[in-house]
Amino acid sequence: MGEFNEKTTCGTVCLKYLLFTFNCCFWLAGLAVMAVGIWTLALKSDYISLLASGTYLATAYILVVAGVVVMVTGVLGCCATFKERRNLLRLYFILLLIIFLLEIIAGILAYIYYQQLNAELKDNLKDTMTKRYHQPGHEGVTSAVDKLQQEFHCCGSNNSQDWRDSEWIRSGQAGSRVVPDSCCKTVVPGCGQRDHASNIYKVEGGCITKLETFIQEHLRVIGAVGIGIACVQVFGMIFTCCLYKSLKLEHY
Repeated sequence: MGEFNEKTTCGTVCLKYLLFTFNCCFWLAGLAVMAVGIWTLALKSDYISLLASGTYLATAYILVVAGVVVMVTGVLGCCATFKERRNLLRLYFILLLIIFLLEIIAGILAYIYYQQLNAELKDNLKDTMTKRYHQPGHEGVTSAVDKLQQEFHCCGSNNSQDWRDSEWIRSGQAGSRVVPDSCCKTVVPGCGQRDHASNIYKVEGGCITKLETFIQEHLRVIGAVGIGIACVQVFGMIFTCCLYKSLKLEHY
């Protein structure tokens, strides 16, 4: 019996240090997950107003929430490990499982939206740009379109001719502009009056393919981070179960 307890205790100590090491890495992973979510929301969300679906935004919020919970859970895991409290270990395991599911959901949403993005942009981007640009209550769309055209050196959804259908252009509020000034290679007030290729991004193509590439790159990051961290958590759940079982044996 003494030999059995000694082996069990040795195994428990090893498991404690394995789980502690995992928790340290897990806490850092939570920080990384939260950072990716915040990065997406704060720095890369300019074009969200141009998307018909809220899936891209939802995946970013899920990562932020998961990241915060991961960091809190990492602290709880350290307490549960060194205090050898089985009730804390149960709670820790449940939280790991919840985070695991959240990150898998974020990864799946990113993958599904990645597949649907091309069709969504084709169906909605032109209407969004031509019907909401410089319209009351759609200042966010106006700002996003201007930034999109300048940042990606494009004009219109498919090409510069799309702006002929713009309600802003047709209403006369645009003055004598035929495209927004943000289509110009060098932006100065009123430069959109001349749609020659030397003045605007006429031959560089429309913005739809460039926005699609931009969003897809970020969806790949979101999906990879979500699913990657979730896979790592499987080891944490295994270590937790082993430690829980080891502590249970020591009470007999």
